[in-house]
Amino acid sequence: MFSKRRRGALHPDEPLRHPDHPMPVTRRQFISQGLMGGAATVFAPSVLGLFANPRAAEAALSADLETLKQSCGIAVQGAGKIPFICIDLAGGANMVGSNVLVGGRGGQLDFLSAAGYAKLGLPGDMVPDAPNAGSASNNWIDEQLGLRFHSDSAFLRGIIDRVTPLTAAGINGAVIPARSENDTGNNPHNPMYGIFRAGADGELLTLVGSRSSESGGNSMAPAGLIDPAVRPTKIDRTSDVTGLVDTGKLVGLLDQDDAVAVMESIQRLSDRKLGRVDTGITRDAVIKDLVRCNYVKAADLTDRYGDPSALNPELDPDIVGGSGIFSRAEFDGDAEFRKTAAVMKLVVNGFAGAGTITMGGYDYHGQGRATGELRDFRAGRCMGACLEYAARRGVPLMLYVFSDGSLSANGQVDNSADGRGKFMWTSDNQQTAASFFLVYNPRGRPQLYAGDGRPPDQHQQIGWFRADGSVETSSTPAANNVNLLVETVVLNYLALHGEQGQFSSLFPVNGLGASSLQDSLIAFNPVVNGRIV
Repeated sequence: MFSKRRRGALHPDEPLRHPDHPMPVTRRQFISQGLMGGAATVFAPSVLGLFANPRAAEAALSADLETLKQSCGIAVQGAGKIPFICIDLAGGANMVGSNVLVGGRGGQLDFLSAAGYAKLGLPGDMVPDAPNAGSASNNWIDEQLGLRFHSDSAFLRGIIDRVTPLTAAGINGAVIPARSENDTGNNPHNPMYGIFRAGADGELLTLVGSRSSESGGNSMAPAGLIDPAVRPTKIDRTSDVTGLVDTGKLVGLLDQDDAVAVMESIQRLSDRKLGRVDTGITRDAVIKDLVRCNYVKAADLTDRYGDPSALNPELDPDIVGGSGIFSRAEFDGDAEFRKTAAVMKLVVNGFAGAGTITMGGYDYHGQGRATGELRDFRAGRCMGACLEYAARRGVPLMLYVFSDGSLSANGQVDNSADGRGKFMWTSDNQQTAASFFLVYNPRGRPQLYAGDGRPPDQHQQIGWFRADGSVETSSTPAANNVNLLVETVVLNYLALHGEQGQFSSLFPVNGLGASSLQDSLIAFNPVVNGRIV
């Protein structure tokens, strides 16, 4: 039995210190041990692509300017793809067994051995099929999000804390057993460049994330997918989000409609004058078009963003306040909530195509079970906030959760209130790693893929674990290759649009094999038919 005297659980923001780890010296090491926060970032596209708007309402400009807007590439139907958010838990968090259920070849309910579940943090009386008098199903299996969670999962408790029952009924998910290295940012986990290549884009930005790194998160992006044109720009507070657009002082001196009318008039005057002027520059028409478009863009910018609440998450009643997802006290008191609010505001509303939220402090082995439970619960609340905000906006969302490596337990029980009688996390263990994703569909729960005749449970769990609680590395291409894990996630993003047939042409140098093998890696039937309408 474990006899050393242990202090209580660490606060979710308190740093982690490990005697068996070297002193942190890199930014990634500081983040994984909670000594530095994972701030929020925005990925800016090129200037000419700044207003490719996937879901903006029709602007209130006059008919002639509407034509000009289309010719300038402003406010026309853009990407129209499902918003995508990934949560990067830096340090090696527990994903499966104690959170998402994982099983053998047959799927989540193809149960592991008792020793396997013990490695994943569960004592014998809390394994999934053990009797549980506190559950309506008399076991430890919860299916209210479609994807099966352990009924005492901290992720699940956090998600349910934020979503309504109606939102929960529109969610489903899949788990992907896949090894990754422990405590390192060198895992090419981040899929957002691939999501961009698959068609995601935004009205103001292409991608958003939580760090000013090449990937926008703690983990790297696959080198072959990186596109410098959509590299991150850092944002970590409300003022950075609202600072993305400056409509000048005209809004304020005049109301928004009058300011737009003034700018329309300026554009018309400029256009008449340009018609009478020869710039004397080669490609004269191109120069004039650039000038025209700049005036049109200014008018359109004021029309859509002259109201400060358009971008400000703090002024969005669905996010903060009495009926908001976060109370004012929660929002003001927790930087992770503020970061989540900023990213989800941009992505869910189509201002950005995809985003990463990095949360630090998930290298929590050796700190008792309670420390990990509290941090997982907060991460779950951030996941739930994203899903609930998508529901309130009436748009689908794909939410992907990953971490650099994982950890395991060895039978020491934490009987504290927050430890919940589960086994303590005692060491890093890349063999127990996995990722998962959840999909919200406002039209009803996404249905498991039926395109290859395989049993549905084998699409809800893409790959499998061995009975001893370790990843079966031959179960899928992704199981032992993080680059191919990213490709599997992107394939599933395309499949949600019914576009999985485009995967091989978009990613000609991929490792997922023939289309027949790719079908076995798809979780869901399409949620939308190519575009959000």
